[in-house]
Amino acid sequence: MRAVIYFNVAMNCVAVCQDDLIVMTLHEALAPTLDIEFLVEERPQGRRLSSAGIPTRVGDPYQIKTYLQANVTADTCIIVEDNGRRNIQAILEAAAGSGISMFYVLLVGNHKYDPSKNTSATPTVSMLTLSELTKTSLLSALGRSLSRSLVQQYQRHFEDADRVLILLHNDPDPDALASGLAIRNLLHRTKTTAIIGAFHGVTRPENKRMTNLLDIQVESITPESLARFDRIATIDVQPHYFGGLLNRVDLVIDHHPERSGSKALFKDIRSDLGSTATILTDHLRSVNSNVSERIATALLYAIKSDTLFLSRQTNRSDLDAFTFLYPLADPQLVRKMEGAGITHERLQYVTNASQKGQLRDQVFAACLGPIPREDIVPYVADFLLQVEGIKWTVIAGQLNDKIVISVRNVGYTRHAGTFANKWFKDIGSAGGHRAMAKAIVPIGAFQNKFGTIETDEITVLLGDLATQFILESNQKP
Repeated sequence: MRAVIYFNVAMNCVAVCQDDLIVMTLHEALAPTLDIEFLVEERPQGRRLSSAGIPTRVGDPYQIKTYLQANVTADTCIIVEDNGRRNIQAILEAAAGSGISMFYVLLVGNHKYDPSKNTSATPTVSMLTLSELTKTSLLSALGRSLSRSLVQQYQRHFEDADRVLILLHNDPDPDALASGLAIRNLLHRTKTTAIIGAFHGVTRPENKRMTNLLDIQVESITPESLARFDRIATIDVQPHYFGGLLNRVDLVIDHHPERSGSKALFKDIRSDLGSTATILTDHLRSVNSNVSERIATALLYAIKSDTLFLSRQTNRSDLDAFTFLYPLADPQLVRKMEGAGITHERLQYVTNASQKGQLRDQVFAACLGPIPREDIVPYVADFLLQVEGIKWTVIAGQLNDKIVISVRNVGYTRHAGTFANKWFKDIGSAGGHRAMAKAIVPIGAFQNKFGTIETDEITVLLGDLATQFILESNQKP
């Protein structure tokens, strides 16, 4: 079974109701965000509601076949109106028999439902009242239910494995490190039964400090060693990143835009979030996991660093996760990890870029030439974006036989990910969010397309491409 969770598409819901007013209230509050269908017992009521444009099905709520005919799945939720005149437990058990696993009881008037009498058929039932019936609160509850269902499924899938690999991207950053630590906790694993690994280990000073202070061990992985693991999870990265090395992946959790070909048994990819740590915080909360100070500190620092302290690619979920983690974390450790940001080496590359780069129409472009590590490029891009008068930075560097390009903007301008895809996806890997993007292109492919690999000429080229992209975007209606 392949379990995928998406929060940007409509979720399916069946609402069992008797009262027309309740039906209309639910319909107004939840549609079209939810794909909701109302189940009633009387044909006249069904015709009346259908004629009003409300999706309605007539059937017996006490029969399993009624829900099967509605094509429900494990991710379908059911809301049952309890006005004191129905056997709510019998309805819930019938729904559970059809495969539904998310149950809500709407308490109305003289309700009589007693959750303490739940059977194994309906293990978890959430209670709602009309006063709580708002789009935000209900969708939040449904989202948490979907997360809980996904977590429980992948926990069962991993529980009989002898060796598990939690695979991070090359030179993992705080988001990857913290998320790897959190998923190991969710899988109820130790450092011996679930390895946190990467093909290329941690090199950045602040990230090394994080691994030391939080005792996060990242083991070196080789293509040959992959066969030793019974289960593989890719965290803060998707399988395509590894260029065909992964024949199978059991779990993918990531906040970057989804790439085609990211096949996995289970996956949770939410590109609207600022960090993967936000997703893992949601997973921990969904199953009421005990979040230790160590994990809370790691996740808090990850959200803070990946979103530039909630100022980049951030939404309400990131803020909610940050608020949840803050009282559980060690703020002194967070400050210690932040203290290793700038080194003499990095300062040299920033100075070189500022002297040899090109600023035109608030776009700063620079090619750094050969670089020892990939992290140099995004660091320079982030640093120079802080300079007054710069709204875009496009920075490149040559790492072995590849050109690494980082794109940054202030967040409210044109889409950085679209820019990277437009110019580089056809010759390498490219993608990103509105405010940040990345491309990695083989040198030969770059030269074939653009006619140069000279440092100064790449600087001019990147500036031209960015200003042209912004100009064309501004001219679109």
